[in-house]
Amino acid sequence: MKKTLILSTALAGFAVAAQADVTVMSWGGAYGAAQTEGHLKPFTAASGIATVMVDSDNPATPIKAMVEANNVTIDVASLEYADAIRLCDEGVLEVIDPAVLPAGADGTPAMDDFLPGAVTECGVSTDIWATIYAYDTTKFTGEAPTTAADFFDTTKFPGKRGVRKGAKAVLEFALMADGVPAAEVYATLSTPEGVDRAFAKLDTIKGDIVWWEAGAQPPQLLADGEVVMSTAYNGRVFNAAVAEGKPFQIVWDGQIYENEMYAIPKGAPNKDAALEFIAYATSTEGLRQQAQWISYGPARKSSLLEPLIFNDGKTEMSPHLPTNPANLTNALESGSEFWVDRDAELNERFNAWLAAG
Repeated sequence: MKKTLILSTALAGFAVAAQADVTVMSWGGAYGAAQTEGHLKPFTAASGIATVMVDSDNPATPIKAMVEANNVTIDVASLEYADAIRLCDEGVLEVIDPAVLPAGADGTPAMDDFLPGAVTECGVSTDIWATIYAYDTTKFTGEAPTTAADFFDTTKFPGKRGVRKGAKAVLEFALMADGVPAAEVYATLSTPEGVDRAFAKLDTIKGDIVWWEAGAQPPQLLADGEVVMSTAYNGRVFNAAVAEGKPFQIVWDGQIYENEMYAIPKGAPNKDAALEFIAYATSTEGLRQQAQWISYGPARKSSLLEPLIFNDGKTEMSPHLPTNPANLTNALESGSEFWVDRDAELNERFNAWLAAG
């Protein structure tokens, strides 16, 4: 018979079944480390429930394979927003009752405390992150890049470019760099002419692209001098620049931001403990704890009522968050429904374009 624990202040209000392990699959690198420090370790310390982190380049792929094979070994997965919606529609994820989510630290009901769209049928937002581009400041002694268009200007700013190997966030960025206003990107990309325009823009730098697939790669490509600028996840660049002292500068123009979601694969071996973990991790304090380790914005309003300070004890996080108003002047919210509908089609086109040389 499972013993129920009444947790300490860090988990006030949560009752957790003891002696159940929780395995979390995430993206590795600085992001996985932030979740480990901000969520897994505090949760285990408060509850006594062991949590284990495993890494994947994209957790959506292995958890779908596990569910289809009826051999699920993961309890919680960290998923991109569109993947969380798509996999929920496909029956790959467990439905999460929002009633399990605690009120904000200021007493605000959970569904009023979360930002719009942060809670879906099968997922709860852990943070708001962005695909940006960054450059090595030592490579440009004069004028430096400041716009999305500059990423594609290899005459003015010569050198190799790192780009994620896939259609999502790449096609949108190409269109914004080609002058399409953020508000018109998905309407444009919904037409054959718009898709052609995005690929035509990518054609202009195709010979200068170094492709990456895992989030840890862009900072490494920059550090190794293999590229002078690269698209990247903003938190990975922040970590390299602030925590490791690398000479990297983020360009926010043309950023594409979205929610990252915790979800539970259908048939998770420790579903009840997984729900308790998600309730803790996405509480006011849970979201604040992660944001003190990486520059991704908390998805609860109550998590932002007090200043967020990086774990170095001195760096104020607000200027480094995708949701800072100063960073949103030419930004695009990733179109989750667009990618649920068009992912297969556009990635097929992307792979064909890639193979064409």
